[in-house]
Amino acid sequence: MTQQHIEENHFSQRMNGLRAAVLGANDGIISVVSLLIGVMSSGADQSTVMLVGVSALIAGAISMAAGEYVSVKSQSDTERADLEIERASLATNWDAEVLELAEVYEARGVSKPTALAVANELMAHDALGAHAIDELGLTNTHAPRPIQAAGFSAAAFMVGGVIPVILAWLLPPTLIWVLALSSLVLLFAMGALAAYAGGARMMIAGFRVMSWGLFAMVSTYLIGLVFGVGVV
Repeated sequence: MTQQHIEENHFSQRMNGLRAAVLGANDGIISVVSLLIGVMSSGADQSTVMLVGVSALIAGAISMAAGEYVSVKSQSDTERADLEIERASLATNWDAEVLELAEVYEARGVSKPTALAVANELMAHDALGAHAIDELGLTNTHAPRPIQAAGFSAAAFMVGGVIPVILAWLLPPTLIWVLALSSLVLLFAMGALAAYAGGARMMIAGFRVMSWGLFAMVSTYLIGLVFGVGVV
């Protein structure tokens, strides 16, 4: 009887793009709405509020893309350097590398003869690939993709940040609480969505993101009151 192959869709396979997208959207909402609330509480006029909002949106998206690209590119460069070290060692110390790989399998509970046999067979097929996966822990699933991460971050920041800007444009300064409340609801939804996609607890994740957003908004609101320009 032939067994049917079941293809599993693991949560970890989504995390590369998901991480950058969620971080970007959360940062977009928190950063932009906090700046808007701070400026609005200072008594600035509508044109100043919009100038700050649009500037924060553009600068934040570029900053997120640059930061994510540099971070992920650095990880990629480190992994590439580790692979070069491994490649050089395979060229000069083949037998030692076989034993090293076999020890990895032994540590997982495989008997020594079987571990040696597996190590020899895998290295005969793809020596560098075997060491990359089982010794260094590098896989295609978690391979760093700098451009993809940067694009996700920038786009997500814009999507998250543009909503508070639109609300600030439509709402009068007296309804600043509507802007804050709407943004908190969005933050909760983003946190819950990320938790759902990653298989985590939605309520806890939602409240966690929302609490940080509330802290940022209250902080900038108080700063705006202290250093406010006053309503003319």
